[in-house]
Amino acid sequence: MSLREQLNEDLKSAMRAKDQARLLVIRSIKAGILAQETHGERKTLDDEGILQVIVKEIKERKDANVEFDRAGRMDLVDKNLKEIEVLSSYLPEPLTEDQLAALIDTAIETAEALSPKDMGKVMALVNPQIRGRADGRHVAELVKARLAQ
Repeated sequence: MSLREQLNEDLKSAMRAKDQARLLVIRSIKAGILAQETHGERKTLDDEGILQVIVKEIKERKDANVEFDRAGRMDLVDKNLKEIEVLSSYLPEPLTEDQLAALIDTAIETAEALSPKDMGKVMALVNPQIRGRADGRHVAELVKARLAQ
């Protein structure tokens, strides 16, 4: 079952169950997909494109949580955490630290990276493989640490 079909089925289930929180999140994903599809070339997104939309939605909520936390709005932080949990259920299995290290080492060898100046080359190889499976900031820190050695 494709990710689009899964979202449609989950939308129907949330409507039947009157699960407003889940319904809101799924509608948000679908709105992001529609915006992405109608922007520019007007093409239908595949699972990879939909995954990018979901990752973007998660990132937006995490960034908002930083601001909500500063403002002392724990009610909004909790709401966003629940939404992140729903969004994360559509992501593939996260990579372990060992898997990340192996991917980074392979990318460093492939790019023949020798110093932190080559970080862009390494990240260009790693990013497509980690999308939705690891946090980009964390991976960037790992790459930087590896290249600094």
